[in-house]
Amino acid sequence: MTFKNKLKIKNLQDLEVFVAAAEHGGLSAAARVLDLSPAVASVALKRLERDLRASLFLRTTRSMRLTLDGERLLERARPLLDSLRAAEEEIASGHAVLEGQLQISMPSDIGRHLFVPWLDEFQSAWPGVRLRLQLADRLADMYREPVDVAIRYGHQPDSGMVAFPLLTANPRVLCAAPSYIARHGRPASPAQLAEHNCLCFMLDGEVYERWRFRKGGNDIQVHVAGNRVADDSEVVRRWAVEGHGIAYRARADIFDDLAAGRLLPLCEDWEGDNVPLYFVVAGRRQISPLVRLLREFLLARCGRFGIAGGRPRR
Repeated sequence: MTFKNKLKIKNLQDLEVFVAAAEHGGLSAAARVLDLSPAVASVALKRLERDLRASLFLRTTRSMRLTLDGERLLERARPLLDSLRAAEEEIASGHAVLEGQLQISMPSDIGRHLFVPWLDEFQSAWPGVRLRLQLADRLADMYREPVDVAIRYGHQPDSGMVAFPLLTANPRVLCAAPSYIARHGRPASPAQLAEHNCLCFMLDGEVYERWRFRKGGNDIQVHVAGNRVADDSEVVRRWAVEGHGIAYRARADIFDDLAAGRLLPLCEDWEGDNVPLYFVVAGRRQISPLVRLLREFLLARCGRFGIAGGRPRR
């Protein structure tokens, strides 16, 4: 038997370099992700273009962008590499006990009272796993810091990172403790928040003091103020439970507080911002069997809040 149409791509690593360069915006970033030298990455891309007899990138001194041929190849190459890696992981997981270290970055509030207990369960089921946790409200730089997985709020910007949805419906809820409401009453609408002490948090050095709400086709933004601001949103949650003011928290953060009556929802006819929760890795190459197992475990736990999961975002 003879084959008339031979494959022109002779080296799988060349294809990996091409995909990583497209996802991460250049050869230097691709080399870092793949643990190659920039020279080796450059040779791999040139070899691939020579094999295909096509230019895959338009290069300038400052940037690279895909040609039409490059876009066509990327569309086919991504699922091909994903399928090969999945097969490798399935084979590997069938021959070894899953163990190793995972460094995880997550927001302080939902980290402390939700994810830390869940991770206790995870380690009980997989005692060979070692965890290192970063609980902070700043965003970890996944390319510069030794972070394997980040749990993040909000829609992720387009980048080479891959974000798997854990919780797609997670609206912010205006809330206060019964003791605060007894002393100061309930605001009839978000517009009345100016008359109340609002508990604000900081993210990356900026105070989140413009709270947005929607009702029907009416969108409003309210500038709030109060006598307490923290760069740790778990502290803000505790202040609210202790009756120090009104908070604007993601529903999953205060799910147990609402269920127990420690916090009461306010202005329920208004809808707050939705802040979906994502499981983020620096690239598909970082999705090891252990990372995949952790994602599936956390996705199942997030199912208690309603709409969980979805398609991964790049």
